[in-house]
Amino acid sequence: MFGLNKRIIKSATVLLVAVSLCSCSEVQKSQVEWPTITPEMKPWTRWWWMGSAVNEKDLNVALEAYQKAGLGGVEITPIYGVRGTEDQFVEYLSPEWVEHFTYTLREAKRLGLGVDLANASGWPFGGPWIDESKASKNMSSKVYRLKGGQTLTDVISYKQQPLVRMQSNRKLQTTDVKFPLSANRPRQEYAFDQVRYEKELPLLTVTANRISENGFKEVIDLTDKVIKGKLAWTAPEGEWMICALFQGDHGKMVERSGPGGEGLVIDHFSEDALSTYLNKFDEAFKGKDLSYLRYYFNDSYEVDDASGESNWTPEFFAEFQKFQGYDLKEYLPALLGLDTSEMNSRILYDYRMTISELLLDKYTKSWQQWAAKQGKGIRNQAHGSPANVLDLYAASDVPEIEGNDIVNLKSASSAAHVTGKKLVSSETCTWLSEHFESTLGMVKSNVDKFLLAGINHIFYHGTAYSPQDAMWPGWLFYAAVHFTPANSFWEDFGTINRYVARAQSFLQAGKPSNDILLYFSIADLWSVPGKRGLLSHFHSGHLFNELSMKECGDFFTENGYSWDAISDKQLLDVTYKKTALSTGGNDYQTIIVPETHLIPAETFEKLINLANDGATILFHKILPTGVPGLSDMEAAAKRLNSLKEQLLFTEQGNVQIASYGKGKIVLSDDLFALVDKAEVKPEKIVASGLQCIRRIKDNGDFYYFIKNPAKEPFDGWITLNADYRSVALYNPMSGVAGYAKVKKDKGKHEIYIQMKSDESLIIETFQGKVNGKIYPYYKEDGDPVSVKGDWTLTFVKGGPDLPVSKTVRQLESWTAYGPEYEVFSGTAEYVTQIPTLPVQASVWLLSVEEVHESASVYVDDTYIGTLINAPYCIEIPGNLLKEDSKLKIRVSNLMANRIADLDKKGIEWRKFYNTNFNARRKENVGKDGKFSAENWESKQSGLCGAVTLTPLRLVQ
Repeated sequence: MFGLNKRIIKSATVLLVAVSLCSCSEVQKSQVEWPTITPEMKPWTRWWWMGSAVNEKDLNVALEAYQKAGLGGVEITPIYGVRGTEDQFVEYLSPEWVEHFTYTLREAKRLGLGVDLANASGWPFGGPWIDESKASKNMSSKVYRLKGGQTLTDVISYKQQPLVRMQSNRKLQTTDVKFPLSANRPRQEYAFDQVRYEKELPLLTVTANRISENGFKEVIDLTDKVIKGKLAWTAPEGEWMICALFQGDHGKMVERSGPGGEGLVIDHFSEDALSTYLNKFDEAFKGKDLSYLRYYFNDSYEVDDASGESNWTPEFFAEFQKFQGYDLKEYLPALLGLDTSEMNSRILYDYRMTISELLLDKYTKSWQQWAAKQGKGIRNQAHGSPANVLDLYAASDVPEIEGNDIVNLKSASSAAHVTGKKLVSSETCTWLSEHFESTLGMVKSNVDKFLLAGINHIFYHGTAYSPQDAMWPGWLFYAAVHFTPANSFWEDFGTINRYVARAQSFLQAGKPSNDILLYFSIADLWSVPGKRGLLSHFHSGHLFNELSMKECGDFFTENGYSWDAISDKQLLDVTYKKTALSTGGNDYQTIIVPETHLIPAETFEKLINLANDGATILFHKILPTGVPGLSDMEAAAKRLNSLKEQLLFTEQGNVQIASYGKGKIVLSDDLFALVDKAEVKPEKIVASGLQCIRRIKDNGDFYYFIKNPAKEPFDGWITLNADYRSVALYNPMSGVAGYAKVKKDKGKHEIYIQMKSDESLIIETFQGKVNGKIYPYYKEDGDPVSVKGDWTLTFVKGGPDLPVSKTVRQLESWTAYGPEYEVFSGTAEYVTQIPTLPVQASVWLLSVEEVHESASVYVDDTYIGTLINAPYCIEIPGNLLKEDSKLKIRVSNLMANRIADLDKKGIEWRKFYNTNFNARRKENVGKDGKFSAENWESKQSGLCGAVTLTPLRLVQ
């Protein structure tokens, strides 16, 4: 098995020295060295097998290309196929498919690449072996009213209306959909997204509910009195509401599925449905060597990305009673939102809690246990679920998130941190920009958001398998940055991969070091009816946005406070010992409860008990006013109020403090004042415009990942919230490392750093005094020297054809040189003579005004580095710049110009089943409703503007 690796540190002596120097003042010398990079530290990629039309030769070529580019592994996801290759399609989980899969495992092992496998062909879980009995369900209802002495003349029945939704452009009438679904062929052509057939739905239950002045006061179960749709019952005295529930088909189909994977989505609330689904894998893999497979993967919960919602399972009434302790059938008006607002709210909360528990127990935990029996784990995108996603993430071996907002991205890393998991992964660069317009610089900026949010296992989204003989641009996925060898930026792809690997080599080491636990206040949200239906979903891009905790999360992040979110279940595992709150092997200073009106009594009691043990517990704006749900409501409310009555607050400025046991409860509207009372200190560097995240080593030293997001460089002294005397700096982009300049000012040790715009650094602190090679700091030591000579421009790789070489003096977009240059996408070499330099300098700074889009710099064929984002500058050792030295810059542009040329000429490259390429932006939607670049002007390409060399001196 490609198991979890342990960090191997070459500079182990540095760590030993750091430990020993805690008790002595002797200065030790040691070299700063990077950790040994393992495959798990490198970025991985989602690898789409289109139509599973793979073969051993092209699999081998692809894997070798990925390994050479610096990827650490692949996650195989079979999806829809490519038109014209139907004879190469391989049915998902067929013996032939399994042979291709096991061959891939063997080849990946040979190359040192890891392998994960999506547990579906597309998403969510489902397939042709799932029939309606195991598929996702919904609940429908009818309501009737009777007065005393009346009988119901209506037939109690519910006819499900037919529905067909398709992922392709094909239009189909519901009457044209054959039953069963398997009769509709070819299934790739249909690309069903959701199908419901017209039919009478089975009756679940019928209750009569006597209407009172304030809700309902009597319930009679009439289910047995319904005979062939007729209710044999006469209403007693009073007014009655008759509620009838029916079980229907949600009809959701597996999205983007490949051959052999098309079919209904499973009932995620049924363990039996999951077992039926996974049995197919057991049968397919029986007797096969899957020892090298690492994790199974789930690509988010998108069951309700559809018409209606999957809000039921056949055993729901029994499961509800097990979880909540009462019979839901006695409260159907409230479930349907027809009771008093309070009763509606309480029943809705309990209903949603039950759904959450089912999704946790019947699906997530059961799936993890299935994988664990094989010696595997699960990577799980829990977002999108109508459940407490923090609990679902926590039940996964590797939680995975996607999105762009750092605060929301912390949902997955929080669950990992509070439960002691090493890895947190991310679906990275999904829909980063429009097709063919994403640069490696954009990729870096997106990656940095994930790293700053605590993610330490990057997965690109993604890479489509494409055979060598496929016409350019090859096979592509519709919602991706195209991390494929056909992409022009593949020339410089290794640069960003080395960057990610170096950063993650530290971010996978040690443990998270955050100060605040921020309560995931879900009860208020789950007690309020939604706009769409009964369920409340947590989507990745705005997972926390509907909660009061988002205000706190934004505040903490913007002001340099480190935090993790924590759920009710997870909070019950927190302990307080000595001076710290502890959970998952990690320590925290305080817990803050954001503005919360409803809170489970056991959660509040836990918070009070932690305060009794010595913790400081913070409440923003208010103490909770009540408990959610109906289950054990009176006893729970009594417990809550009793505990609140014990809190005797005194005012101290703008805060109220209640001592409790060895600790205290603090209440305030002012978040600054709250955290101050818990003695939580922010990282001051955030106030200077920098961003950071930190991890702690076993010996108490720290790793910091720091980024300068500003457009201006940062050059100055900083202090960190750590005990240190020495510091090592590591630049994950350049690979440069060394000890930092440190000075002591007013009892604090300050660190000198220089950071270009968008640059990142790793900082490693040492409590002892450690010296060695100093990290290079530079100051300008003279005026810039213009590189004004002739440049030989040679096109070396790309197409559609290699344009004729040119000699140019003025650097401008190569698209200005004529039609053949306008349509070219690929790599070109700029070569010029180094000008006579007026002074000697140990280092020269090469600056290029504009690069479109990435540039690798060489001096006399000695590689210096690669520029992927502004400012486009790099240091060159002075001893390389001789009188006859040549400066060579290999520039790669975007795929865009060549794609636009194909579209303008009407050459069809979009030949995929299913979506066949959606546009990211409206202006790029063609006549057929899909992506088109036919109206694009040529994108700037190559070097533009001035090129200079500026002498630098080392600052000692």
